[in-house]
Amino acid sequence: MIGTIEAFSPRDTRARRSDPTAPGPAAHSRAREFAPGLLVQGIAPPLSLSSYKLIAFDMDSTLINIECVDEIADAAGRKAEVAAITEAAMQGLVTDYKESLRQRVALLKGVTVQRMQQLLTERLRLNPGAKELVTAVKAAGLRTLLVSGGFSFFADHVRAILGIDFARSNRLELDNGQLTGRMLEQTWGDLCDGAEKRRTLLELASLMGISPAQTIAVGDGANDLPMMAAAGLSVAYHAKPAVRAQAKVAINQGGLDRLLEVLH
Repeated sequence: MIGTIEAFSPRDTRARRSDPTAPGPAAHSRAREFAPGLLVQGIAPPLSLSSYKLIAFDMDSTLINIECVDEIADAAGRKAEVAAITEAAMQGLVTDYKESLRQRVALLKGVTVQRMQQLLTERLRLNPGAKELVTAVKAAGLRTLLVSGGFSFFADHVRAILGIDFARSNRLELDNGQLTGRMLEQTWGDLCDGAEKRRTLLELASLMGISPAQTIAVGDGANDLPMMAAAGLSVAYHAKPAVRAQAKVAINQGGLDRLLEVLH
């Protein structure tokens, strides 16, 4: 029985990393339209779902419809400022993702837990096909992982409603029910960025006794590229251009469950 992600040891896996954001062989293949709004490259569908044992999902703008940091910033009256940094980070235009996230979180200082709960209730929605895809892969025996540069306040909720097996995300520091503008260091490291997403995927695969080729990674932004490059099947969902260019499957129209058109 696999333990929780929180029980993972924080061992350094830098020796396994070369340049996880560099385009892989699939990026140099010519993408073709497998179905309207569904592009593939470097693969020959249909693929067998039974070939995979683990699927990892980004959260913000992938499993859910919002970027949580931007919505919290809205409550602080700073959405435009924060959203501009978020967009640059997701496009891959920010060289230091961790620092950009710390800058954004600092602007959230003073937002209350009650306001965040209101944002969760009123604005957070699952993206189309998210529940259907998770239900289908779990029925096929895959384990599921939510790994996010977003925040556990929202990730814990998404994990619960989708029945996701494992999760890793960032924790916002609170003082008297208000955000301090800082994040808490956790047992596995300081914060979850692209490198940590990749490390988490590979470490969970190792604990499961499977190879990276038996994993699927789904994301939309530049900080998802490292785990997508490490996975056997990379999936871009309504993604930024750089991410679509490197993914083996690009869902440009429709819901997440369109992945099931490629996997049988």
